[in-house]
Amino acid sequence: MNSTFGKYIILIGAALLLIGTVIYFFGDKLSWLGRLPGDIRIEGKDGGGFYFPIVTCIVVSIVLNVVIALVRRFFGS
Repeated sequence: MNSTFGKYIILIGAALLLIGTVIYFFGDKLSWLGRLPGDIRIEGKDGGGFYFPIVTCIVVSIVLNVVIALVRRFFGS
């Protein structure tokens, strides 16, 4: 293995640490995430149901794409 692979593992670990810290301290402020207009929610009478957060997935995908593009631009990958 080379040092580039190690740098990527450290970067992924730092990102997970940052995400975990944000969720831990601001989890109650992020309750809107997963309940955006356009998310599909079908609830059955017996307590079962189906939930598909399509709009939340799109928003998260856009945010991740922007973050990855910024990282690639500033770190020259």
